[in-house]
Amino acid sequence: MPQTQEDGGLTMVRSVLREVLLGQEDPEGFFAMCLSILGHQETRARFLTVVQPLSSANRSLYAALVSIYDEYFDKAEVDEFELAVTLSLLQTQDHTRTPVQAFDGLSFSEEAQSGTQEYKESTLLNTSISSCQTVIVNEKMVTKSEIKEDQSEKRKRSKSRRQRRKAAAQPVIGLPHSPSGAAPVLLWVRRDLRLSDNPALIGSLEAGAPVIPVFIWSPEEEEGPGMTVAMGGACKYWLHQALSSFRSSLEHIGSHLVFLDASRIRSTTLLVLKALLKETGARTVLANALYEPWLKERDDEVVSTLQKQGVQCKMFHSYCTRDPYSVSTEGVGLRGIGSVSHFMSCCRQNPAGTGLGAPLDAPVSLPGPSSWPQGIPLDTLGLAAMPRRKDGTTIDWAANIRKSWDFSEEGAHARLEAFLHDGVYRYDKESGRADAPNTSTLSPYLHFGQLSPRWLLWDAKGARCRPPKFQRKLAWRDLAYWQLTLFPDLPWESIRPPYKVLRWSSNGSHLKAWQRGRTGYPLVDAAMRQLWLTGWMNNYTRHVVASFLIAYLHLPWQEGYRWFQDTLVDADVAIDAMMWQNGGMCGLDHWNFVMHPVDAAMTCDPYGSYVRKWCPELAELPDELIHKPWKCPASMLRRSGVVLGQTYPERIVTDLEERRTRSLQDVALVRRQHGEYVDKRSGCDLVPLPPRLVSEALGLAHPPESKHFLLPVITRMEFKYQLDDPDADGAANPYNAVLKGYISRKRDDTVAFLNERDFAASVMHEGAQRQERLEADRRRMEGLPLRERPLREKNRRTTKAKDHFSILPGGALLTTHR
Repeated sequence: MPQTQEDGGLTMVRSVLREVLLGQEDPEGFFAMCLSILGHQETRARFLTVVQPLSSANRSLYAALVSIYDEYFDKAEVDEFELAVTLSLLQTQDHTRTPVQAFDGLSFSEEAQSGTQEYKESTLLNTSISSCQTVIVNEKMVTKSEIKEDQSEKRKRSKSRRQRRKAAAQPVIGLPHSPSGAAPVLLWVRRDLRLSDNPALIGSLEAGAPVIPVFIWSPEEEEGPGMTVAMGGACKYWLHQALSSFRSSLEHIGSHLVFLDASRIRSTTLLVLKALLKETGARTVLANALYEPWLKERDDEVVSTLQKQGVQCKMFHSYCTRDPYSVSTEGVGLRGIGSVSHFMSCCRQNPAGTGLGAPLDAPVSLPGPSSWPQGIPLDTLGLAAMPRRKDGTTIDWAANIRKSWDFSEEGAHARLEAFLHDGVYRYDKESGRADAPNTSTLSPYLHFGQLSPRWLLWDAKGARCRPPKFQRKLAWRDLAYWQLTLFPDLPWESIRPPYKVLRWSSNGSHLKAWQRGRTGYPLVDAAMRQLWLTGWMNNYTRHVVASFLIAYLHLPWQEGYRWFQDTLVDADVAIDAMMWQNGGMCGLDHWNFVMHPVDAAMTCDPYGSYVRKWCPELAELPDELIHKPWKCPASMLRRSGVVLGQTYPERIVTDLEERRTRSLQDVALVRRQHGEYVDKRSGCDLVPLPPRLVSEALGLAHPPESKHFLLPVITRMEFKYQLDDPDADGAANPYNAVLKGYISRKRDDTVAFLNERDFAASVMHEGAQRQERLEADRRRMEGLPLRERPLREKNRRTTKAKDHFSILPGGALLTTHR
């Protein structure tokens, strides 16, 4: 006897129920699947019968399913009444309405169609009390075969996707035009170019009115004070492509993106918004918050001015996992400030303002106004303008960037899925490898808001492998924005006062060689060429090129910061400023390492694959010499087609140890000259505290204006040691911070053996030894006895000498300096 469609649906439901019992499906997802397969009425009638066997086999699961069933159908009675009222209102309008795309949600039969066609139920749009509640009904009819195909696609949906949908509120869809004729809502688009998990976009839908998305370009306001280079050339190009993609996404759901240029009419964003409110009659402006101090000041002025004129304004927090202006050191203190561990402790101790929760799904329709305001073409903004030669031809410097990236929101999610499927399992141990795709490459999507950090964190936690190192990257990002709110001049002004007068080189040819990847050091050159061609390099190679610029070329960190801001597609003022300050020895947290330009390659590119890709002129050199071609015999260079100084540049500096020693001597000199900013007992640098931290530390509403408070901050041990003898050779410093790579370093036979056999094992061994050294340093600084060490570990890099820098000052962390 042939199986009926009804019996087939029950069979499918029972098969999904088995997945619930095996833990492969969650109860809410199973209930939603039942509604999709059986429909509203059949689920109400048959669901309790289907799950009845669980009452004895798994009582807790049975109770959860019954609770979901009762909660849903109690609410359904109210929803049906609202639906009937709204349908009666809609029937008074023209019957030839534009159909709205169906959402992948709950279904019901609006009327019988001779058993061959069904209607999909739409989602209820809950509005405020002052406006009538609107229910959108999708009138598109589908056949049973289409329903079966749709059900097949639903079964393939990933578990993490179902979890997001069940935790978030039901997605919202809208009509092409608002039936109530309410005043439209302005959706002020900035760095939130996505449909998924966009709180401002969902908030505009909940207003129950037409939505007008608008992007206002104001480069002067983006730049802010000082030399921030907030929007370099690569960032502008990405922004152009991302805006084009976001416009297409909005048009796909029946909306549009209006482009306006405040600088073109010599105006400000506030004046443009005022004119737009007057033109459209809108009385509400919604946006997602930005955290750069100059942009927050601009936004606060906009909100304050418009609210005084009776316009409702609201900023949603979604750019970081934590609102940096809500972070407090209360209950944690200031010791260790600048480190990610201290920052995470502050967030745990003061959890208010985290803004976490389940991500929001993208809407499938967006109501638009009856008439759109006049905008300008995207190309008119000049974001992707290319320079021209004298003969009139265009210099397309972004050609390789276009080939390397998908600039759309879909591209962001595709990269995330690919990383969680493969690279995440190697991230903890091998994220530093430049010759393998072990990183997520999601930073540009996060910067422009094409992927929300909450969505990324949610998916990372949902993966079977949850590397804490990857999740901590989001904490680093939030830390950078917190530091920028505390020190608004972070992009151009050194935090540690003595380091402002460091003796930097002014050699322009060295800077140009570094920028163009022509230093003569293959790893540095490969990284800088990758940066120029693709707008990106991984975190390890960023450390390598930064160490080379600062520690070996003696060029100021501001030059590196500005070049990164201009060439990185993920250039972020807060992150780049914090990292370059730390690398430049003047940030809140000293990097406790310096990358050697040759030996560091043994860690990130042991076989030369990375160098061969970006420096093809060296491709024929053997693995053991490709990172130091100046050591190759002349015959080998000749056979490989390499002519140093012609096909590949000579080294711009040769005596690395001497230049490194001079860098240490310069730091010791300025620390001696500005002894008022060095703590006499601990040897730590003293940093003037920003007023906000002073208020939190003293428990005052306003800090005293007559006093200047200084705080001891994390200081590199080799700087403390060098202070006693500023002219000492850097190589003899027992706290030498240079990391020379896992292969050439070979501190003992075990490391040498592991490096020959297993890269991952050598990384783990080096990590364990480094942790032991850090623990020993910490115990010395706190005056604690050293732990007993096995005899096989007696040869260590750190000194056993007792010096007067080994004990931190007791008592209060704050020192008063007048």
